[in-house]
Amino acid sequence: MDERLEDDDGTALAGLTNVPPRRQVHSYSHQLRTSTGTHHKRRQHQLRKHSLDENHILNKHANNKNNDFYYDGTNDSSDDDDFYPYFTNTASISSGVSGGIGSVSDHRVDYRIDGMPIGDGTDEYQQQFQQSMPEFMGGGGGVGIFKAPKRAAVHPSRPPFLELRPHPLRETQVGKFLRTIVSTETQLWAGQESGVRVWNFTDAYEPGIGIGGRARRGDEDAAPFYESVNTSSTLCLMVDPGSKLVWSGHKDGKIRSWRMDQPYADDSTLKEGLSWQAHRGPVISMTISSYGDIWSGFEGGIIKVWPWEALEKSLSLSPEERHMASLLVERSFVDLRSQVTVNGVCNISSSDVKSLVSDNVRAKVWAAGSLSFSLWDARTRELLKVFNVDGQIENRVDVPSVQDQAVEDENLKLVSKSKKEKSQGFLQRSRNAIMGAADAVRRAATKGSNFNEDAKKTEALVLASDGMIWTGCSNGLLVQWDGNGNRLQDFNHHPCAVLCFCTYGSRIWVGYISGMVQLLDLEGNLIAGWVAHNGPVIKLVVGNGYIFSLATHGGIRGWSIASPGPVDNILRLELADRENMYTRLDNIRILVGTWNVGQGRASQDALMSWLSSAVSDVGIVVVGLQEVEMGAGFLAMSAAKETVGLEGSSIGQWWQENIGKALDEGSTFERVGSRQLAGLLIAIWVRKTLRSHVGDLDVAAVACGLGRAIGNKGGVGLRLRVFDRIMCFTNCHFAAHLEAVNRRNADFDHIFRSMTFTRSSNLLNNAAAGVSSSTQTLRAANAAAPNPDEGKPDLAEADMVVFCGDFNYRLFGISYDEARDFVSQRSFDWLREKDQLRAEMKSGKVFQGMREALIRFPPTYKFERGKPGLGGYDSGEKKRIPAWCDRILYRDSRAAPTDECSLECPVVASILQYEARMDVTESDHKPVRSKFDVDIARVDRSVRRQEFGKILKSKDTIRSSLHELCFVPETIVSTEQIVLKNQDTFSLRITNKSGTDSAFFQIICEGQSAVNEDKQASEYRPRGSHGFPRWLEVTPAAGIIKADQVAEVLVHHEEFRTLEEFVDGFPQSWWSEDTRDKEVVLLVNVKGSCSTVTKIHRVNVQHCISGSSIRIDQKGNTSKRHQGGSHHRSSLRNTCSASELADDHRSLRDP
Repeated sequence: MDERLEDDDGTALAGLTNVPPRRQVHSYSHQLRTSTGTHHKRRQHQLRKHSLDENHILNKHANNKNNDFYYDGTNDSSDDDDFYPYFTNTASISSGVSGGIGSVSDHRVDYRIDGMPIGDGTDEYQQQFQQSMPEFMGGGGGVGIFKAPKRAAVHPSRPPFLELRPHPLRETQVGKFLRTIVSTETQLWAGQESGVRVWNFTDAYEPGIGIGGRARRGDEDAAPFYESVNTSSTLCLMVDPGSKLVWSGHKDGKIRSWRMDQPYADDSTLKEGLSWQAHRGPVISMTISSYGDIWSGFEGGIIKVWPWEALEKSLSLSPEERHMASLLVERSFVDLRSQVTVNGVCNISSSDVKSLVSDNVRAKVWAAGSLSFSLWDARTRELLKVFNVDGQIENRVDVPSVQDQAVEDENLKLVSKSKKEKSQGFLQRSRNAIMGAADAVRRAATKGSNFNEDAKKTEALVLASDGMIWTGCSNGLLVQWDGNGNRLQDFNHHPCAVLCFCTYGSRIWVGYISGMVQLLDLEGNLIAGWVAHNGPVIKLVVGNGYIFSLATHGGIRGWSIASPGPVDNILRLELADRENMYTRLDNIRILVGTWNVGQGRASQDALMSWLSSAVSDVGIVVVGLQEVEMGAGFLAMSAAKETVGLEGSSIGQWWQENIGKALDEGSTFERVGSRQLAGLLIAIWVRKTLRSHVGDLDVAAVACGLGRAIGNKGGVGLRLRVFDRIMCFTNCHFAAHLEAVNRRNADFDHIFRSMTFTRSSNLLNNAAAGVSSSTQTLRAANAAAPNPDEGKPDLAEADMVVFCGDFNYRLFGISYDEARDFVSQRSFDWLREKDQLRAEMKSGKVFQGMREALIRFPPTYKFERGKPGLGGYDSGEKKRIPAWCDRILYRDSRAAPTDECSLECPVVASILQYEARMDVTESDHKPVRSKFDVDIARVDRSVRRQEFGKILKSKDTIRSSLHELCFVPETIVSTEQIVLKNQDTFSLRITNKSGTDSAFFQIICEGQSAVNEDKQASEYRPRGSHGFPRWLEVTPAAGIIKADQVAEVLVHHEEFRTLEEFVDGFPQSWWSEDTRDKEVVLLVNVKGSCSTVTKIHRVNVQHCISGSSIRIDQKGNTSKRHQGGSHHRSSLRNTCSASELADDHRSLRDP
């Protein structure tokens, strides 16, 4: 405690028994107050003079008010949650009544507790100070990190967006977190921890279902959606337009299918179709190849291929035959890792297959681990190349890992093996276990040296429209590769980890862990960038003219594919003009208490006096304690626990439980969270009726003791979202001693600048929160990285910040006798002139720009335990001079004292009570409490989404601008009919007739039919994802045609039979190609650089069987044929002669 650490500050006051005189009670109505038909005005407070200098202070600040309107930072916006960085998530008034201002509803809603009287007669202070108190404001505010973040109704630095699903509170998403999204032409599908959900684009601008509707908490403002039956957590999704299915990979190892066109009803759930057990563990990644096969990635480098022929057969079976269908698919798989493993030596990495991407331009498949890639032929499933993240070819000698062996065990279930083989499997498992343990020791020993290697890990992979492959790394590096796995260029536009990509036409979108989205051209040049979310962007997809981004907290936003562009400015102006229609005002009261408990414990009566007597009209209670537990041993143990992420103590838990009893925890209040650092403890309780609007709790701790490492001094903080606004509460204990003013100032500065909030380990664990382990690791790695707002501290980005604690500022230049006289006469105005904290704040050296109510209570330090009243001041040998050590200060959104609550100034607070509980005697400090009245302005997301849709539909200028997205360059194809015989190659020419614009083409297969003996074609059957039949090669199948240029596409017949009549022991002859003539319809889809409309050319390709014998591909020839790769970048983007392309194609085929 401080008396053990300080020098003598003077003698104490003794014999003072004066108690504060009773003051006039002011009663205010606590009913809903409305002013229908008028704009909300902030109530004017009547000011009473309680000390000599109050009027001087108020007049001084009124004369110096700052009326500048400004916008600071790239992500400050009151239209959402965009303080930055916030890696962790909307609401109406907790009393059940919601109101807004403007033409829709001119209601001001005050949060009060229904059915609870304000004055119950239990305490003389209960109804005191219901009028706002005068405040003192420190200097130095309004600049730099001490400038309140300015918000705006519409963000000026990023494109307007469609908010399909607003950022939900984290607590509402346990077991329901969204992990991924995909888009079809008419729907957006999302994979969540309990299955899948789907939005119809026709409902994208519809209002939310609201509280009480079929949507659960957290989805009240989301556009209407439908959910599936409960399943295991969905990890990956992919769209199969050919089969009109969405495939999902799950944590339980299953792959499931969902029909796009199934009927939806409000009271029904989506039913799954075909499903099967693909792996024994999570399905990490999936893709559909150019030939309709499903490829799935698993742990340990396992890649399985599920042939389309088996899928087609299973999909054709009736629902009653579902079990047979699943078994049919399960037995059809091809284990690629097993195919490239010979005598225990494997050519591919044993790391998890994080990404699978189908290169439909060249009919290849890329498989990405963290530090290596493998490149496969999609048709023959042959391994073409293995290389690392630096582009260097690897010759691996990997022994199957423990995970690999688990998959081998899986195969044991399907194919019986001999006893000898089983015994070898046991020996192999034993060997692998020993090698795995040794490898873990090696990794731990070389952990520091692996830092650079970890920074290069691949986190995302995508195929661009020009046929290039782009990868994103954990250090923010973007790497461009050609189709053969050759590393071409590196780009670094942002220092944080890349988590996802999306491409459309001539553009590439990149999503970062910082919440940033960047837009690049195909050459890697940065076009634009903005903060899309206040959390990591984990998925980007194209749909309905939007780029949809999914943040880790579950929010989904749609960005026009034309952004940034002229439409953005029109939307900004229109949305700003309609601000009153979607603005809502809420009011709550917050009680903040601070107490240095001096390693003691409080009675229930003391807690009732301190807290319970003031909470009848309070929605949030924040309590900060100092010196909960001290001692050298405890401090050392606490510091050690902090290094491994542990915190808290049994005594800290005792305090929380007893404060909870005083607040009627469980019935009236709910404890939301806490943070303890050595003797510092902060905890928060929220009234249950308000709980649905408060959440996303994050915690922080900063040590200021010896070496900035020991927690005897420092700060602990809580950050949470209240009515969609960010509030931070910090409990501090600064350096002691009368002369240590500069040290105290430095403690504040260190805490304010370095306090970084993270998810509480005492609350939802990361697995429950739906955040992947890789994202968690990347967050830590990027914690110190620069952000778009130039590294502003977390506290500087909050809409409201409250500091409480034992700040240890003393009274200076005053003797013991003088202090006693001033206290006895209650001349607190004179004492305030001797207050170190006030003097330092005046000069702008500490708590810059923060406010404190004028002190009207006696100094709270130092007292003798057990002695009530003012007579309890220290009368010991040191007789320390009384001081206001225990304080509560705050900063809200106001840039000037006269600013009113609005979306530009979303949080405006005033102080109703600021007092010490002099009757509490359990410590040498008196507990202090302050009650805040807080007005909060927020956006009604559901209403704004409706207005967004109305603007798009009603504005002619917007419709005309969006009509430009329908432009498709004129193109022609050289023929609509192709006839191939065995091994024939035909050159299809696609000509771009536009003289100014490039055309983007993609060739898919609409379907295949067999020609019967009567020369009539059967019904066309599409393959998965409109893939090609195995006998047909189309190269390149996608690319760019520049203005007035011609693209040459080779259409080649390749007779395909495999020597492997059995795959994993099961006959596969039923899927073999027949010998009848065949016909397919190729669709040449052409788009502009950003067009949402597609022009289609249809080309019929017939294959006539000749009398020649059927050639069987040999593995050696196949691998050699593909070793050279396929066409280079120039052949995809520019015109080549047909002869050159034909020669190139023959060179690829010849041994």
